[in-house]
Amino acid sequence: MRSAPAPFVTWPVEERGRFRAAGYWTDETFADLVTDRTDRFADRLALVATGSRGGEVRWTYARLGQEARLAAGRLAAARVEPGDRVVVALPNVAEHVAVVLGCFLLGAVPVMALAGHRELELTHFCAVADAAALVVCGDTDGTDHLAIAALVRSRVAERGLRPPVVVDVQRWGPADTVVPAPVPRTHADDLGLLQLSGGTTGVSKLIPRTHADYLYSVRASVEICDVDASTVALVTLPAGHNFSLSSPGVLGVLHAGGTVVLARDPSPRTAFRLIERERVTTAALVPPLAQAWLAAARRRSPDLSSLRTVQVGGARLADAVAGEIEPVLGARLQQVFGMAEGLVCYTRDDDADELVRTTQGRPISADDEIRVVDADDGDVPDGTEGSLLTRGPYTIRGYYGAGEADEASFTADGFYRTGDRVRRLASGHLVVTGRDKDQINRGGEKVSCTEVEGVVLTHPAVRDAVAVGLPDPYLGERACLVVRLEPDAPAALDAPAELAAYLRAAGLATYKIPDEVVVVDELPATNVGKNSRRDLRRLLTERLVAR
Repeated sequence: MRSAPAPFVTWPVEERGRFRAAGYWTDETFADLVTDRTDRFADRLALVATGSRGGEVRWTYARLGQEARLAAGRLAAARVEPGDRVVVALPNVAEHVAVVLGCFLLGAVPVMALAGHRELELTHFCAVADAAALVVCGDTDGTDHLAIAALVRSRVAERGLRPPVVVDVQRWGPADTVVPAPVPRTHADDLGLLQLSGGTTGVSKLIPRTHADYLYSVRASVEICDVDASTVALVTLPAGHNFSLSSPGVLGVLHAGGTVVLARDPSPRTAFRLIERERVTTAALVPPLAQAWLAAARRRSPDLSSLRTVQVGGARLADAVAGEIEPVLGARLQQVFGMAEGLVCYTRDDDADELVRTTQGRPISADDEIRVVDADDGDVPDGTEGSLLTRGPYTIRGYYGAGEADEASFTADGFYRTGDRVRRLASGHLVVTGRDKDQINRGGEKVSCTEVEGVVLTHPAVRDAVAVGLPDPYLGERACLVVRLEPDAPAALDAPAELAAYLRAAGLATYKIPDEVVVVDELPATNVGKNSRRDLRRLLTERLVAR
Protein backbone atom coordinates (compact mmCIF):
# COMPACT_ATOMS: atom_id res chain seq x y z
CA MET A 1 0.00 0.00 0.00
CA ARG A 2 1.17 3.52 -0.72
CA SER A 3 1.53 6.19 1.92
CA ALA A 4 -1.64 7.40 3.59
CA PRO A 5 -3.42 10.30 1.90
CA ALA A 6 -1.61 13.61 2.37
CA PRO A 7 -3.04 15.95 4.99
CA PHE A 8 -5.43 18.68 3.93
CA VAL A 9 -7.52 21.22 5.80
CA THR A 10 -11.09 20.07 6.19
CA TRP A 11 -14.24 21.61 7.66
CA PRO A 12 -14.30 22.30 11.40
CA VAL A 13 -16.10 19.64 13.45
CA GLU A 14 -18.97 21.96 14.36
CA GLU A 15 -19.59 22.82 10.70
CA ARG A 16 -19.60 19.17 9.69
CA GLY A 17 -22.22 18.56 12.36
CA ARG A 18 -24.27 21.47 11.07
CA PHE A 19 -24.11 20.22 7.48
CA ARG A 20 -25.30 16.78 8.58
CA ALA A 21 -28.09 18.24 10.71
CA ALA A 22 -29.24 20.31 7.71
CA GLY A 23 -29.36 17.17 5.56
CA TYR A 24 -26.61 18.33 3.19
CA TRP A 25 -24.22 15.58 4.21
CA THR A 26 -25.29 11.95 4.54
CA ASP A 27 -23.49 8.68 5.22
CA GLU A 28 -23.68 7.58 1.57
CA THR A 29 -20.29 6.92 -0.03
CA PHE A 30 -19.34 6.63 -3.69
CA ALA A 31 -19.26 2.84 -3.33
CA ASP A 32 -22.78 2.92 -1.85
CA LEU A 33 -23.95 4.94 -4.86
CA VAL A 34 -22.49 2.42 -7.30
CA THR A 35 -23.83 -0.70 -5.62
CA ASP A 36 -27.29 0.74 -4.87
CA ARG A 37 -28.02 2.32 -8.26
CA THR A 38 -26.67 -0.51 -10.40
CA ASP A 39 -28.95 -2.85 -8.44
CA ARG A 40 -31.98 -0.55 -8.22
CA PHE A 41 -31.97 0.39 -11.91
CA ALA A 42 -30.51 -2.92 -13.13
CA ASP A 43 -32.51 -3.24 -16.37
CA ARG A 44 -32.32 0.42 -17.41
CA LEU A 45 -29.83 1.69 -19.99
CA ALA A 46 -26.98 3.37 -18.12
CA LEU A 47 -24.25 4.13 -20.67
CA VAL A 48 -23.85 4.54 -24.42
CA ALA A 49 -20.24 5.04 -25.48
CA THR A 50 -17.37 3.91 -27.66
CA GLY A 51 -15.14 1.20 -26.23
CA SER A 52 -11.40 1.75 -25.91
CA ARG A 53 -10.81 -0.68 -28.79
CA GLY A 54 -13.56 0.80 -30.94
CA GLY A 55 -17.14 -0.29 -31.43
CA GLU A 56 -20.25 0.85 -29.62
CA VAL A 57 -20.97 -0.06 -26.01
CA ARG A 58 -24.50 -0.11 -24.56
CA TRP A 59 -24.45 -1.07 -20.90
CA THR A 60 -27.43 -1.49 -18.63
CA TYR A 61 -27.00 -0.55 -14.98
CA ALA A 62 -26.47 -4.23 -14.16
CA ARG A 63 -23.73 -4.47 -16.78
CA LEU A 64 -22.19 -1.19 -15.61
CA GLY A 65 -22.01 -2.60 -12.09
CA GLN A 66 -20.33 -5.73 -13.43
CA GLU A 67 -17.80 -3.69 -15.42
CA ALA A 68 -17.06 -1.53 -12.36
CA ARG A 69 -16.40 -4.67 -10.29
CA LEU A 70 -14.14 -6.01 -13.03
CA ALA A 71 -12.24 -2.72 -13.10
CA ALA A 72 -11.83 -2.92 -9.32
CA GLY A 73 -10.50 -6.46 -9.65
CA ARG A 74 -8.04 -5.45 -12.37
CA LEU A 75 -6.77 -2.53 -10.31
CA ALA A 76 -6.40 -4.83 -7.30
CA ALA A 77 -4.40 -7.22 -9.49
CA ALA A 78 -2.11 -4.25 -10.25
CA ARG A 79 -1.58 -4.00 -6.45
CA VAL A 80 -3.86 -1.02 -5.92
CA GLU A 81 -5.25 -1.15 -2.39
CA PRO A 82 -7.98 0.74 -0.51
CA GLY A 83 -6.86 4.32 0.10
CA ASP A 84 -4.36 4.32 -2.78
CA ARG A 85 -4.54 7.11 -5.34
CA VAL A 86 -5.08 6.25 -9.02
CA VAL A 87 -4.44 8.82 -11.77
CA VAL A 88 -7.12 8.32 -14.43
CA ALA A 89 -6.07 9.86 -17.77
CA LEU A 90 -8.64 8.38 -20.14
CA PRO A 91 -10.60 9.84 -23.06
CA ASN A 92 -14.38 9.61 -23.32
CA VAL A 93 -14.59 5.84 -23.63
CA ALA A 94 -16.77 3.40 -21.73
CA GLU A 95 -13.81 2.27 -19.62
CA HIS A 96 -13.50 5.78 -18.18
CA VAL A 97 -16.77 5.34 -16.29
CA ALA A 98 -15.92 1.73 -15.35
CA VAL A 99 -12.50 2.69 -13.94
CA VAL A 100 -13.78 5.61 -11.86
CA LEU A 101 -16.62 3.52 -10.43
CA GLY A 102 -14.19 0.64 -9.95
CA CYS A 103 -11.94 2.90 -7.88
CA PHE A 104 -14.93 3.75 -5.72
CA LEU A 105 -15.73 0.07 -5.16
CA LEU A 106 -12.12 -0.70 -4.33
CA GLY A 107 -11.88 2.20 -1.90
CA ALA A 108 -9.16 3.80 -4.05
CA VAL A 109 -9.11 7.54 -4.77
CA PRO A 110 -9.29 8.50 -8.46
CA VAL A 111 -7.28 11.55 -9.54
CA MET A 112 -9.31 13.04 -12.38
CA ALA A 113 -6.65 13.80 -15.00
CA LEU A 114 -7.38 14.25 -18.70
CA ALA A 115 -6.35 12.29 -21.77
CA GLY A 116 -4.84 15.55 -23.06
CA HIS A 117 -2.35 15.78 -20.20
CA ARG A 118 1.22 14.89 -21.00
CA GLU A 119 4.26 13.77 -19.01
CA LEU A 120 4.85 17.15 -17.30
CA GLU A 121 1.40 17.28 -15.71
CA LEU A 122 1.01 13.54 -15.18
CA THR A 123 4.37 13.34 -13.41
CA HIS A 124 3.27 16.12 -11.08
CA PHE A 125 -0.07 14.43 -10.31
CA CYS A 126 1.57 11.05 -9.69
CA ALA A 127 4.24 12.56 -7.46
CA VAL A 128 1.97 14.76 -5.35
CA ALA A 129 -0.63 12.02 -4.94
CA ASP A 130 1.95 9.24 -4.49
CA ALA A 131 -0.15 7.40 -7.05
CA ALA A 132 -0.19 3.62 -7.05
CA ALA A 133 -1.37 3.45 -10.68
CA LEU A 134 -1.67 5.52 -13.83
CA VAL A 135 -4.55 4.41 -16.08
CA VAL A 136 -4.26 5.21 -19.79
CA CYS A 137 -5.75 4.19 -23.12
CA GLY A 138 -2.66 2.97 -24.98
CA ASP A 139 -3.08 4.27 -28.53
CA THR A 140 -5.59 7.09 -28.74
CA ASP A 141 -6.00 9.39 -31.72
CA GLY A 142 -2.47 8.67 -32.88
CA THR A 143 -0.86 9.39 -29.49
CA ASP A 144 1.20 6.67 -27.80
CA HIS A 145 0.04 7.05 -24.20
CA LEU A 146 2.08 4.05 -23.09
CA ALA A 147 5.24 5.86 -24.16
CA ILE A 148 4.11 8.93 -22.22
CA ALA A 149 3.37 6.75 -19.19
CA ALA A 150 6.86 5.25 -19.39
CA LEU A 151 8.33 8.76 -19.28
CA VAL A 152 6.13 9.56 -16.29
CA ARG A 153 7.41 6.49 -14.45
CA SER A 154 11.02 7.44 -15.07
CA ARG A 155 10.48 11.05 -14.00
CA VAL A 156 8.72 9.96 -10.81
CA ALA A 157 11.60 7.58 -10.06
CA GLU A 158 14.10 10.42 -10.64
CA ARG A 159 12.40 12.25 -7.77
CA GLY A 160 13.17 9.33 -5.48
CA LEU A 161 9.54 8.19 -5.40
CA ARG A 162 8.00 4.84 -6.19
CA PRO A 163 6.68 5.02 -9.79
CA PRO A 164 3.05 4.09 -10.46
CA VAL A 165 2.00 0.87 -12.16
CA VAL A 166 0.75 1.63 -15.67
CA VAL A 167 -2.68 0.17 -16.47
CA ASP A 168 -3.70 0.19 -20.15
CA VAL A 169 -7.43 -0.37 -20.60
CA GLN A 170 -6.84 -1.49 -24.19
CA ARG A 171 -4.85 -4.46 -22.87
CA TRP A 172 -7.30 -5.74 -20.30
CA GLY A 173 -7.56 -9.50 -20.39
CA PRO A 174 -10.73 -11.64 -20.39
CA ALA A 175 -13.26 -11.07 -17.66
CA ASP A 176 -13.07 -14.66 -16.45
CA THR A 177 -9.45 -14.13 -15.38
CA VAL A 178 -10.33 -11.32 -12.97
CA VAL A 179 -10.46 -12.07 -9.25
CA PRO A 180 -13.19 -9.99 -7.54
CA ALA A 181 -11.94 -7.41 -5.03
CA PRO A 182 -13.71 -6.96 -1.69
CA VAL A 183 -15.52 -3.66 -1.12
CA PRO A 184 -14.07 -2.04 2.01
CA ARG A 185 -16.14 0.13 4.30
CA THR A 186 -15.24 3.80 4.09
CA HIS A 187 -16.61 6.82 5.91
CA ALA A 188 -18.44 9.57 4.04
CA ASP A 189 -16.13 12.20 5.57
CA ASP A 190 -13.07 10.48 4.06
CA LEU A 191 -11.25 11.56 0.91
CA GLY A 192 -13.21 10.21 -2.06
CA LEU A 193 -11.62 11.72 -5.17
CA LEU A 194 -9.11 14.32 -6.28
CA GLN A 195 -10.09 16.92 -8.85
CA LEU A 196 -7.68 19.37 -10.53
CA SER A 197 -7.44 23.09 -9.97
CA GLY A 198 -7.12 25.60 -12.77
CA GLY A 199 -3.43 25.94 -11.91
CA THR A 200 -2.78 29.66 -11.42
CA THR A 201 0.68 29.31 -9.87
CA GLY A 202 2.08 26.44 -11.90
CA VAL A 203 0.84 22.92 -12.60
CA SER A 204 -2.66 22.21 -11.28
CA LYS A 205 -3.09 21.61 -7.57
CA LEU A 206 -5.09 18.61 -6.38
CA ILE A 207 -8.52 19.30 -4.90
CA PRO A 208 -9.61 16.91 -2.14
CA ARG A 209 -13.32 16.08 -2.28
CA THR A 210 -14.98 13.90 0.34
CA HIS A 211 -17.84 11.50 -0.33
CA ALA A 212 -20.21 13.63 1.76
CA ASP A 213 -19.51 17.05 0.27
CA TYR A 214 -19.26 15.92 -3.36
CA LEU A 215 -22.40 13.80 -3.28
CA TYR A 216 -24.32 16.68 -1.72
CA SER A 217 -23.32 18.82 -4.70
CA VAL A 218 -24.44 16.01 -7.04
CA ARG A 219 -27.83 15.55 -5.35
CA ALA A 220 -28.53 19.29 -5.22
CA SER A 221 -27.57 19.63 -8.89
CA VAL A 222 -29.89 16.77 -9.83
CA GLU A 223 -32.80 18.49 -8.09
CA ILE A 224 -32.13 21.93 -9.57
CA CYS A 225 -31.55 20.58 -13.08
CA ASP A 226 -34.64 18.29 -13.04
CA VAL A 227 -32.62 15.15 -13.75
CA ASP A 228 -34.60 11.92 -13.44
CA ALA A 229 -34.82 8.42 -14.94
CA SER A 230 -36.03 9.88 -18.26
CA THR A 231 -32.90 12.04 -18.64
CA VAL A 232 -30.55 11.21 -21.51
CA ALA A 233 -27.42 13.33 -21.04
CA LEU A 234 -24.81 13.91 -23.73
CA VAL A 235 -21.25 14.34 -22.42
CA THR A 236 -19.17 16.12 -25.06
CA LEU A 237 -16.59 17.63 -22.70
CA PRO A 238 -13.90 15.44 -21.08
CA ALA A 239 -15.70 13.10 -18.68
CA GLY A 240 -13.13 13.79 -15.94
CA HIS A 241 -13.97 17.49 -15.78
CA ASN A 242 -15.81 18.53 -12.65
CA PHE A 243 -18.55 20.01 -14.87
CA SER A 244 -18.96 16.71 -16.74
CA LEU A 245 -18.74 14.55 -13.64
CA SER A 246 -20.98 16.28 -11.12
CA SER A 247 -22.90 19.32 -12.40
CA PRO A 248 -25.02 17.20 -12.54
CA GLY A 249 -22.87 15.24 -14.99
CA VAL A 250 -22.21 11.52 -15.11
CA LEU A 251 -22.68 10.97 -11.38
CA GLY A 252 -25.88 12.99 -11.29
CA VAL A 253 -27.46 11.05 -14.13
CA LEU A 254 -26.44 7.70 -12.63
CA HIS A 255 -27.77 8.83 -9.25
CA ALA A 256 -31.19 9.41 -10.84
CA GLY A 257 -31.28 6.33 -13.08
CA GLY A 258 -30.94 8.17 -16.40
CA THR A 259 -28.71 7.43 -19.39
CA VAL A 260 -25.23 8.84 -20.03
CA VAL A 261 -24.13 9.19 -23.67
CA LEU A 262 -20.38 9.78 -24.05
CA ALA A 263 -19.32 11.56 -27.23
CA ARG A 264 -15.92 10.37 -28.42
CA ASP A 265 -15.24 13.81 -29.90
CA PRO A 266 -16.96 17.17 -29.29
CA SER A 267 -17.76 18.06 -32.92
CA PRO A 268 -21.30 19.19 -33.78
CA ARG A 269 -21.47 16.43 -36.39
CA THR A 270 -20.91 13.72 -33.77
CA ALA A 271 -23.11 15.44 -31.18
CA PHE A 272 -26.05 16.00 -33.51
CA ARG A 273 -25.95 12.39 -34.69
CA LEU A 274 -26.04 11.16 -31.08
CA ILE A 275 -28.81 13.58 -30.08
CA GLU A 276 -31.03 12.36 -32.91
CA ARG A 277 -30.27 8.65 -32.47
CA GLU A 278 -30.36 8.48 -28.64
CA ARG A 279 -33.06 11.15 -28.14
CA VAL A 280 -30.76 13.17 -25.91
CA THR A 281 -32.57 15.53 -23.52
CA THR A 282 -29.68 17.58 -22.08
CA ALA A 283 -26.11 18.49 -23.01
CA ALA A 284 -23.31 20.48 -21.36
CA LEU A 285 -21.07 22.78 -23.39
CA VAL A 286 -18.40 25.44 -23.03
CA PRO A 287 -18.96 28.74 -24.89
CA PRO A 288 -16.81 27.94 -27.97
CA LEU A 289 -18.63 24.65 -28.41
CA ALA A 290 -21.98 26.40 -28.01
CA GLN A 291 -21.01 28.77 -30.80
CA ALA A 292 -19.94 25.85 -32.99
CA TRP A 293 -23.29 24.14 -32.37
CA LEU A 294 -25.17 27.31 -33.30
CA ALA A 295 -23.24 27.73 -36.54
CA ALA A 296 -23.64 24.07 -37.50
CA ALA A 297 -27.34 23.99 -36.61
CA ARG A 298 -28.01 26.96 -38.88
CA ARG A 299 -26.29 25.17 -41.77
CA ARG A 300 -27.63 21.64 -41.29
CA SER A 301 -31.04 21.91 -39.59
CA PRO A 302 -30.48 18.76 -37.49
CA ASP A 303 -33.24 16.99 -35.58
CA LEU A 304 -32.76 18.33 -32.05
CA SER A 305 -36.42 17.94 -31.07
CA SER A 306 -35.63 15.77 -28.02
CA LEU A 307 -33.27 18.35 -26.52
CA ARG A 308 -34.81 20.15 -23.52
CA THR A 309 -31.81 21.85 -21.89
CA VAL A 310 -28.40 23.08 -22.99
CA GLN A 311 -26.04 23.88 -20.14
CA VAL A 312 -23.19 26.29 -20.84
CA GLY A 313 -20.37 26.82 -18.35
CA GLY A 314 -16.61 26.81 -17.94
CA ALA A 315 -16.28 30.42 -19.09
CA ARG A 316 -18.47 33.51 -19.46
CA LEU A 317 -21.05 33.13 -22.23
CA ALA A 318 -21.60 36.33 -24.20
CA ASP A 319 -25.11 37.70 -23.76
CA ALA A 320 -25.68 37.83 -27.52
CA VAL A 321 -24.73 34.16 -27.89
CA ALA A 322 -26.89 33.24 -24.89
CA GLY A 323 -29.88 34.78 -26.63
CA GLU A 324 -29.43 32.48 -29.64
CA ILE A 325 -29.49 29.14 -27.80
CA GLU A 326 -33.23 28.65 -27.55
CA PRO A 327 -34.22 30.09 -30.97
CA VAL A 328 -31.59 28.07 -32.87
CA LEU A 329 -31.24 24.86 -30.81
CA GLY A 330 -34.80 24.74 -29.54
CA ALA A 331 -33.70 24.07 -25.94
CA ARG A 332 -33.78 26.11 -22.75
CA LEU A 333 -30.41 27.60 -21.81
CA GLN A 334 -29.04 26.93 -18.34
CA GLN A 335 -25.95 28.92 -17.43
CA VAL A 336 -23.53 27.20 -15.06
CA PHE A 337 -20.72 28.81 -13.10
CA GLY A 338 -18.51 27.06 -10.63
CA MET A 339 -15.18 25.53 -9.83
CA ALA A 340 -13.79 22.15 -8.93
CA GLU A 341 -12.96 23.57 -5.50
CA GLY A 342 -16.68 23.64 -4.73
CA LEU A 343 -19.13 26.46 -5.45
CA VAL A 344 -21.63 25.75 -8.24
CA CYS A 345 -24.21 28.24 -9.52
CA TYR A 346 -27.10 27.62 -11.93
CA THR A 347 -29.77 29.69 -13.57
CA ARG A 348 -33.11 28.09 -12.79
CA ASP A 349 -35.87 26.99 -15.12
CA ASP A 350 -38.24 29.55 -13.61
CA ASP A 351 -35.77 32.44 -13.84
CA ALA A 352 -36.77 35.35 -16.05
CA ASP A 353 -35.30 35.17 -19.55
CA GLU A 354 -33.19 38.25 -18.84
CA LEU A 355 -31.50 36.54 -15.88
CA VAL A 356 -30.87 33.37 -17.88
CA ARG A 357 -29.33 35.37 -20.72
CA THR A 358 -27.18 37.78 -18.71
CA THR A 359 -26.14 36.05 -15.48
CA GLN A 360 -24.22 32.93 -14.53
CA GLY A 361 -26.81 31.79 -11.98
CA ARG A 362 -27.00 31.64 -8.20
CA PRO A 363 -25.52 29.12 -5.73
CA ILE A 364 -27.11 25.73 -5.19
CA SER A 365 -27.16 25.90 -1.38
CA ALA A 366 -28.77 28.26 1.09
CA ASP A 367 -25.56 27.82 3.12
CA ASP A 368 -23.24 28.87 0.29
CA GLU A 369 -21.68 32.02 1.75
CA ILE A 370 -20.77 34.61 -0.89
CA ARG A 371 -18.59 37.65 -0.37
CA VAL A 372 -17.73 40.18 -3.09
CA VAL A 373 -14.81 42.26 -1.88
CA ASP A 374 -12.49 45.08 -2.86
CA ALA A 375 -8.68 45.00 -2.89
CA ASP A 376 -8.61 45.28 0.92
CA ASP A 377 -11.13 42.44 1.41
CA GLY A 378 -13.87 44.92 2.27
CA ASP A 379 -17.36 43.89 1.17
CA VAL A 380 -18.80 45.91 -1.72
CA PRO A 381 -22.51 46.63 -2.32
CA ASP A 382 -24.62 44.49 -4.64
CA GLY A 383 -24.14 45.57 -8.24
CA THR A 384 -20.50 46.57 -7.66
CA GLU A 385 -17.70 44.54 -9.20
CA GLY A 386 -15.32 42.82 -6.82
CA SER A 387 -13.40 39.64 -6.08
CA LEU A 388 -15.46 36.56 -5.28
CA LEU A 389 -14.86 34.72 -1.99
CA THR A 390 -16.95 31.72 -0.95
CA ARG A 391 -17.31 28.99 1.63
CA GLY A 392 -19.99 26.41 2.26
CA PRO A 393 -20.91 22.75 2.67
CA TYR A 394 -19.11 21.60 -0.49
CA THR A 395 -16.32 24.18 -0.97
CA ILE A 396 -12.94 22.89 0.17
CA ARG A 397 -10.91 24.48 2.97
CA GLY A 398 -7.49 23.54 1.61
CA TYR A 399 -5.71 21.81 -1.26
CA TYR A 400 -4.28 18.31 -1.10
CA GLY A 401 -0.76 18.37 0.33
CA ALA A 402 -0.40 22.03 -0.65
CA GLY A 403 0.88 23.41 2.68
CA GLU A 404 1.87 27.06 2.33
CA ALA A 405 0.02 27.44 -0.98
CA ASP A 406 -3.24 27.45 0.98
CA GLU A 407 -2.36 30.78 2.55
CA ALA A 408 -2.83 32.60 -0.76
CA SER A 409 -6.01 30.74 -1.69
CA PHE A 410 -7.98 30.83 1.56
CA THR A 411 -8.74 33.48 4.16
CA ALA A 412 -8.04 32.86 7.82
CA ASP A 413 -11.74 32.15 8.40
CA GLY A 414 -12.00 29.61 5.59
CA PHE A 415 -13.28 31.55 2.58
CA TYR A 416 -11.89 30.36 -0.76
CA ARG A 417 -10.46 33.08 -3.00
CA THR A 418 -11.88 32.00 -6.35
CA GLY A 419 -9.85 34.44 -8.45
CA ASP A 420 -13.03 35.49 -10.27
CA ARG A 421 -14.40 39.00 -10.44
CA VAL A 422 -18.16 39.27 -10.27
CA ARG A 423 -21.13 41.49 -9.64
CA ARG A 424 -23.85 40.13 -7.35
CA LEU A 425 -27.42 41.15 -8.10
CA ALA A 426 -30.05 41.66 -5.41
CA SER A 427 -31.58 38.34 -6.51
CA GLY A 428 -28.35 36.53 -5.58
CA HIS A 429 -27.42 35.88 -9.21
CA LEU A 430 -23.77 36.42 -10.14
CA VAL A 431 -22.45 38.12 -13.25
CA VAL A 432 -18.86 37.09 -13.99
CA THR A 433 -16.82 40.07 -15.20
CA GLY A 434 -13.23 38.81 -15.23
CA ARG A 435 -10.42 37.30 -13.15
CA ASP A 436 -7.94 38.29 -10.49
CA LYS A 437 -5.69 35.30 -11.03
CA ASP A 438 -2.89 34.91 -13.56
CA GLN A 439 -4.77 32.45 -15.65
CA ILE A 440 -6.02 32.16 -19.23
CA ASN A 441 -9.50 30.70 -19.68
CA ARG A 442 -9.13 29.18 -23.11
CA GLY A 443 -12.51 27.81 -24.09
CA GLY A 444 -13.16 26.55 -20.57
CA GLU A 445 -9.69 25.05 -20.10
CA LYS A 446 -7.68 26.94 -17.49
CA VAL A 447 -4.06 27.63 -18.45
CA SER A 448 -1.59 28.87 -15.85
CA CYS A 449 0.51 31.74 -17.18
CA THR A 450 3.25 30.88 -14.69
CA GLU A 451 3.44 27.27 -15.86
CA VAL A 452 3.83 28.19 -19.55
CA GLU A 453 6.38 30.90 -18.75
CA GLY A 454 8.37 28.58 -16.49
CA VAL A 455 8.81 26.03 -19.26
CA VAL A 456 9.59 28.40 -22.14
CA LEU A 457 12.16 30.31 -20.04
CA THR A 458 14.33 27.18 -20.05
CA HIS A 459 14.81 27.56 -23.83
CA PRO A 460 18.35 28.84 -24.45
CA ALA A 461 17.18 31.48 -26.95
CA VAL A 462 14.62 33.06 -24.60
CA ARG A 463 15.66 35.83 -22.21
CA ASP A 464 12.19 36.64 -20.88
CA ALA A 465 8.62 35.58 -21.55
CA VAL A 466 5.14 36.61 -20.47
CA ALA A 467 1.95 34.67 -21.20
CA VAL A 468 -1.27 36.65 -21.52
CA GLY A 469 -4.86 35.97 -22.47
CA LEU A 470 -6.31 38.02 -25.31
CA PRO A 471 -10.03 38.39 -26.10
CA ASP A 472 -11.21 35.90 -28.70
CA PRO A 473 -14.77 35.72 -30.09
CA TYR A 474 -14.65 31.92 -30.25
CA LEU A 475 -12.46 30.78 -27.34
CA GLY A 476 -13.28 33.62 -24.97
CA GLU A 477 -9.53 34.04 -24.55
CA ARG A 478 -6.64 32.88 -26.68
CA ALA A 479 -3.19 32.29 -25.26
CA CYS A 480 -0.49 34.69 -26.41
CA LEU A 481 3.17 34.28 -25.47
CA VAL A 482 5.26 37.44 -25.58
CA VAL A 483 8.99 36.67 -25.67
CA ARG A 484 12.22 38.62 -25.59
CA LEU A 485 15.04 36.65 -27.22
CA GLU A 486 18.70 36.52 -26.24
CA PRO A 487 20.91 38.88 -28.30
CA ASP A 488 22.80 35.91 -29.77
CA ALA A 489 19.63 33.99 -30.77
CA PRO A 490 19.92 32.66 -34.35
CA ALA A 491 18.63 35.19 -36.85
CA ALA A 492 16.80 32.44 -38.71
CA LEU A 493 14.97 31.28 -35.58
CA ASP A 494 11.28 30.74 -36.32
CA ALA A 495 10.21 31.63 -32.80
CA PRO A 496 6.51 30.65 -33.01
CA ALA A 497 7.16 27.21 -34.47
CA GLU A 498 10.32 26.54 -32.43
CA LEU A 499 8.80 27.52 -29.09
CA ALA A 500 5.57 25.62 -29.70
CA ALA A 501 7.58 22.50 -30.51
CA TYR A 502 9.74 23.07 -27.43
CA LEU A 503 6.70 23.27 -25.16
CA ARG A 504 5.28 20.07 -26.64
CA ALA A 505 8.59 18.27 -26.20
CA ALA A 506 8.70 19.41 -22.57
CA GLY A 507 5.49 17.46 -22.00
CA LEU A 508 2.99 20.32 -21.81
CA ALA A 509 -0.61 19.46 -22.66
CA THR A 510 -1.70 20.44 -26.17
CA TYR A 511 -4.35 22.90 -24.98
CA LYS A 512 -1.65 24.89 -23.14
CA ILE A 513 0.43 25.55 -26.27
CA PRO A 514 0.10 29.29 -27.09
CA ASP A 515 -2.13 30.23 -30.00
CA GLU A 516 0.34 32.91 -31.03
CA VAL A 517 3.87 34.03 -30.17
CA VAL A 518 4.89 37.69 -30.29
CA VAL A 519 8.61 38.58 -30.28
CA VAL A 520 9.53 41.97 -28.81
CA ASP A 521 12.83 43.80 -28.37
CA GLU A 522 11.91 44.98 -24.88
CA LEU A 523 9.16 44.19 -22.41
CA PRO A 524 7.37 47.32 -21.19
CA ALA A 525 8.11 48.66 -17.74
CA THR A 526 5.34 48.93 -15.16
CA ASN A 527 4.70 51.36 -12.36
CA VAL A 528 6.04 48.86 -9.84
CA GLY A 529 8.87 47.48 -11.93
CA LYS A 530 9.30 44.44 -14.14
CA ASN A 531 9.27 42.04 -11.23
CA SER A 532 5.48 42.41 -10.98
CA ARG A 533 4.43 39.76 -13.49
CA ARG A 534 0.74 40.45 -12.93
CA ASP A 535 1.07 44.15 -13.70
CA LEU A 536 3.28 43.32 -16.67
CA ARG A 537 0.65 40.93 -18.03
CA ARG A 538 -2.04 43.55 -17.58
CA LEU A 539 -0.01 46.17 -19.42
CA LEU A 540 0.90 43.81 -22.26
CA THR A 541 -2.70 42.72 -22.62
CA GLU A 542 -3.86 46.33 -22.92
CA ARG A 543 -1.24 47.08 -25.60
CA LEU A 544 -1.88 43.93 -27.60
CA VAL A 545 -5.62 44.41 -27.55
CA ALA A 546 -5.21 48.02 -28.68
CA ARG A 547 -2.89 46.87 -31.47
